[in-house]
Amino acid sequence: MTVQHTLPADIERTSMQIIDEEMRQLNISVDEENAAVVRRVIHTTADFEYAQNLRFTPDAVKKGVLALRGGASVVTDTNMALAGISKPSLAALGSKAVCYMADATVAEMARQAGTTRAVAAMRKAAELSPEAIYAIGNAPTALLALCDLMEQKVLRPALIIAAPVGFVNVIESKERLYAVCVERQVPCIAAMGRKGGSTVAAAICNALLYTATGRLDPAARGWQG
Repeated sequence: MTVQHTLPADIERTSMQIIDEEMRQLNISVDEENAAVVRRVIHTTADFEYAQNLRFTPDAVKKGVLALRGGASVVTDTNMALAGISKPSLAALGSKAVCYMADATVAEMARQAGTTRAVAAMRKAAELSPEAIYAIGNAPTALLALCDLMEQKVLRPALIIAAPVGFVNVIESKERLYAVCVERQVPCIAAMGRKGGSTVAAAICNALLYTATGRLDPAARGWQG
């Protein structure tokens, strides 16, 4: 085994070239408008099935990028996703990312309502940031809460990223969320099926952020090489 010692930017560029070549070999085609998101998720997971199970409403990527350029904030359902979202890119756009899962008021709201913290966190976010980008990588109950809030017309997000992972209500929540987004004309990017996770939600956010800031090439983010 020969280990190649390359600079960070070279590693990322080479990874993306490998992804493109393997998708070609697998006869997988992706719309160019969605390619940056698909590549970033595959780069994060090494899982080419995302090229087929990522579903986009019309112009979802374009609308997400425009929202970020307009200063839209990002709401996540886990601190892990929050940690993975590019803070320099957010700062460059005058935006921020937040997660209310550890908020004491959210815990109390969940206790009183007899629901999950994820539901309470989405309700709080809807009050504070009804037009934010919502990036959900863990809790199906968060997606179902967003559906209810949209149907109640108290929430109209700039974009919803639906990527919970697991076995209970995961598939069903994504299907319902996507259908509600189509009905309400809310942009949505969803990782259909059981797969997903906080890393996937963060990867989708970062693809949008790098596009919005013109930093898809790693050298533009400070990596040399």
